[in-house]
Amino acid sequence: MDSKSIIITGGTSGIGRAAALAFAAAGWRVAICGRRAERLAEVQAAGGLALAESVDVADPDAVAAFFRQARETLGHLDVVFNNAGAFAPAANFGDLSVETWRQMVDVNLNGAFYVAREAFRTMREQSPQGGRIINNGSISAYVPRPQAASYTATKHAITGLTKAISLDGRAFNIACGQIDIGNTATDMTAGMSGGSLQADGTLKPEPTFDVRHVVDALHYMAGLPLDANVPFITVMATTMPYIGRG
Repeated sequence: MDSKSIIITGGTSGIGRAAALAFAAAGWRVAICGRRAERLAEVQAAGGLALAESVDVADPDAVAAFFRQARETLGHLDVVFNNAGAFAPAANFGDLSVETWRQMVDVNLNGAFYVAREAFRTMREQSPQGGRIINNGSISAYVPRPQAASYTATKHAITGLTKAISLDGRAFNIACGQIDIGNTATDMTAGMSGGSLQADGTLKPEPTFDVRHVVDALHYMAGLPLDANVPFITVMATTMPYIGRG
């Protein structure tokens, strides 16, 4: 139990999967959750993870149950990577359906809140007190893509959530930071090489970068002592249309 522990949500694919396997390889005790049982089993076996459970982060009771199980399995909780999230189909704001809006808020914002709240409560109550929460934001937390109002709004909200947790966590030795990622090469960005909608209405291919660089940034944030924190860090493909977007 001398090794550090981390919970990673959305741990079955993309950044979450890469992070889970990398932290496990580095000697961390790792618990993940996701929605696809077969992928959970595959990642757990590949990394020798301590725990892998099927959880819908939009269900607060399911999140609470997962944290209870994780506490029993991991003991002291050092870090939570609040990673689970989803994209919405592109839609002009005037055509955005209420159903899509609610789905995005449920997963990207409410789900992040449920996970962070359980993490905060665990870290506040454990001994020694404290821990670190890392929220997965997005460059869309600062600059929107066209036809992505629901995703953009939820990611802007994550920035506020990160700041609020960081402030309220001071009294309990809980640090909170946010990693904002632009175009790491995962299944979710696979279509970008064929063209992404730009602010001027054109379709242009966008560059991606290796997910290992995101994992390196997470390792740095997670490995800091609790008297130091990275409130916000952006990791992105160098030539993607972000700086000066629009």
